[in-house]
Amino acid sequence: MHATGTEAATPLFDVAAMRRIEAQATALLGGDESELMRRAGAAAWRCVLAHWPRALRIVVACGPGNNGGDGYVLARHALEAGRDVRAVHAPGEAPRSDLARRAMAAFVDAGGRVSTAGAGLAGCDLVVDALFGIGFDGRPDDASNALIAAIAASGAPVLALDVPSGVDASCGDVPGIAVRASRTLQFMGDHAGLATGAALDHVGVLELASLDVSPAAFDGVSPRALRLRPPALRGLLPVRARTAHKGDAGHVLVAGGNHGMGGAAMLAAAAALRAGAGLVSVATRAAHVGPLLARSPEAMAHAIEDPMQMGPLLAAADVCALGPGLGRDDWARSLVATATSRAHALVVDADALNLLAANPRPLPGGTVVTPHPGEAARLLGRMRDEVGRDRIAAAQALVARLGCVAVLKGAGTVVAAPDGRTWIIDAGNPGMAVGGMGDVLTGIIAALRAQGLAAAEAAAAGALLHAVAGDRAAREGGGRGLLPSDLVAALRGVDAC
Repeated sequence: MHATGTEAATPLFDVAAMRRIEAQATALLGGDESELMRRAGAAAWRCVLAHWPRALRIVVACGPGNNGGDGYVLARHALEAGRDVRAVHAPGEAPRSDLARRAMAAFVDAGGRVSTAGAGLAGCDLVVDALFGIGFDGRPDDASNALIAAIAASGAPVLALDVPSGVDASCGDVPGIAVRASRTLQFMGDHAGLATGAALDHVGVLELASLDVSPAAFDGVSPRALRLRPPALRGLLPVRARTAHKGDAGHVLVAGGNHGMGGAAMLAAAAALRAGAGLVSVATRAAHVGPLLARSPEAMAHAIEDPMQMGPLLAAADVCALGPGLGRDDWARSLVATATSRAHALVVDADALNLLAANPRPLPGGTVVTPHPGEAARLLGRMRDEVGRDRIAAAQALVARLGCVAVLKGAGTVVAAPDGRTWIIDAGNPGMAVGGMGDVLTGIIAALRAQGLAAAEAAAAGALLHAVAGDRAAREGGGRGLLPSDLVAALRGVDAC
């Protein structure tokens, strides 16, 4: 993957890494532990001025740790600017760290008010959430839960400092009640847990305040994943030479489309064509050949009632997209057995994954699997909720279990590779939650594999291309009622040819 720069791949850190970065940054500042808090509070106040300049009545909900200290520093800046500001904490949750106690004292000395949270926070223009930050351990007490509930009931916009309280910054799990922020201001580095899964319903707009720490603070610290945003596509997608011909763009075979499910194979084939494959063949039930050719005359349709007849098709294709509309009957099982034993490369989706979960078999080198959380749970022998609690770990577990690249679909799609690289896709929209979108993704990744990208690069680029095309289609026609075929049509607008 040859994209470079912060637009291409942003490092995402877990809590342990962020604590190490914080310690190294403090050491580089001569050991002054209060300096980072001063910078964080000042950055938070600048964020308030930038986004809520007319907020006159501000409530800062402060926790007992250093995140609460950041909140007290912000409150002092707001007070000195003439705002009506009040700091509140849950009963029994007064500052415990020395830094937080000093920050609260400075706020009080400046004339600030600190009180125990009452029945509600109604009437304020802005609430600042400074309860937990990265210190959330998944077990808020009843008093903290009540304060989080009061924040929600206030009806005011919410600025979360570093992490919305109740969200796990490492994995994105939301085990109970949690703040739903309008905006989250992260400090020093981006959190892996805020880029995927349930956290996405709580973070609002993500922003980063670097606190002007030295790059040396990040020395020796490995990110948990890299975030890919739309600008990265320019460096990820293959570019054709002026003299290119169809053979240079590869040959995809889509294998699937059982009785009553031919549309899935058709969508995968259309997506492979729109994603740049030079040739696309489809091995499907005889009943679907006519409709497929009527829909996509560019595809080569083959009636396959006996999967053993697939040998020549698999030999001719560079990659097989296995699973769209496959079903789980004897025909489907035979198709999986034939493809997994004879394909040059595979992209595996849908019921092919369910059949592999029930009857595991070796996969060719360079295989890409594209499960949704339910399919991932079956492949891993876990509950679906367990997959959702840590999507990054689940994707990496799939790699370890299957020995191939895994694309765990969903909000904040996670792509994990056997060499340890992991990406999270920062694009896509809720309108894409409709049957058939996964078939389109399978076709896209297969097309990129056929055009010469390695498995990991094809998976990451394909997942990003799929999400960007979905966003483009939603902008043009709206998110409600967005169809997979709309996304296929949008692919042409984001290619690199």
